[in-house]
Amino acid sequence: MMNIIWHKESITKEDRRKKNNHHSFVLWFTGLSGSGKSTLANEVAKTLFEQNIHCYVLDGDNVRHGLNSDLGFSAKDRTENIRRIGEVAKLFVDSGQIVLTAFISPFRQDRQLVRSKLEQDEFVEVYVRCPLETCEQRDPKGLYKKARNGEIRDFTGIDSPYEPPLSPDVVVDTDQHSIDQCVQQIISYLKNKQWI
Repeated sequence: MMNIIWHKESITKEDRRKKNNHHSFVLWFTGLSGSGKSTLANEVAKTLFEQNIHCYVLDGDNVRHGLNSDLGFSAKDRTENIRRIGEVAKLFVDSGQIVLTAFISPFRQDRQLVRSKLEQDEFVEVYVRCPLETCEQRDPKGLYKKARNGEIRDFTGIDSPYEPPLSPDVVVDTDQHSIDQCVQQIISYLKNKQWI
């Protein structure tokens, strides 16, 4: 990184947080395909937005249409996918916003790398826990069926591993609770932290 110097901004993260009247951080939703990550992230964002809280959702599929359209699903590409999202999420946090990321992010090491790039009170790992069997029954995109038929390779939970968080900040069980109940669980967590 020779000849590249970080340019200090005239408006700080703290200035933006004060103006927005809330803390800025990442809500990192991780879980199997079909567990409900995107649905839950969007419903939490809607709840926050209705309370005049600045937030944005980064969704795995949506990001792969643009920023990460050059990446496949090998272990190396999955790691790079999460690294890039971590950097983008950090920019959102610096801008004073709450960013909600909905990515399978199957590897613990990758999620830990993102956490390490942020300050201690800026990363909330939300484990969207749902049994593989239930995710397969839901199969909203038809991907499990394709993976079982050999049409998709390196599919998480089938022929590529998913490493559940060892000590997530929040665990929501989408096979046992409604989306509304899960949203309220997350909102309660954030209020208890006095971040919103």
